Amino acid sequence: MRWLARRGIPPQASLPQSVSDGYLSMVCYFDEDPDAPVYVPFFQDQAEVKKEHARQFIRYLKEPKSKVCLPVVERLAKESWGTNVQAIVMALELENGLHKLLQDVQTLPSQKNETDLLEFLKRFMGKQKRSIKYLEYQHSYQKELERLTSKEGTSEQFGEASGRQA
Repeated sequence: MRWLARRGIPPQASLPQSVSDGYLSMVCYFDEDPDAPVYVPFFQDQAEVKKEHARQFIRYLKEPKSKVCLPVVERLAKESWGTNVQAIVMALELENGLHKLLQDVQTLPSQKNETDLLEFLKRFMGKQKRSIKYLEYQHSYQKELERLTSKEGTSEQFGEASGRQA
C-alpha cells in the first residue's frame, strides 16, 4: 500500500534539484553586480535548501529499499533574469510550482491515510509557504521601489525641462 503513495514522489525529488539550479543561475547572474538586490542571499540559501530537499526525498524513497527512478526535469530556459522584479517573479513561479506539486503529492496519502508520508510532506509545505510569503513581500517591495523611482525620474525630468524654459 505504501508503494502507491510513493509513486507521486519522484517528480518531487527531481523538481527541487531543478529549482536549485535555477536559483544558482540567478545568483550567478547577479553575482558581479555591485548593486545586487538584497534578496540574492535568499536565492543562494534556497539553492542549497532545494538541493537538500531533493536529497531528503530520495532518502525517503530508498527507505523501504525501493528502486528509485527519477524523471528528468528540464532546466530553466532563461539565462538573463532582467530586472529585480522579473527575477522575483521567476523565483515565485518556481516556488509556486513546487508548492502545487507538494499539494498534488499529498492527495494520495491523504486518501490512503498514510500518516508517515503526510508528516514527511508537511515539513516541506511549511517551508514552501514561508519562501512564497518572503518572495511575495519582495515582489511588492520591488514594484513599489520601481514605481517610486520612475515617479522620481519623471519629476526630475519635468523639473529639468521647466528649468530650461526659464
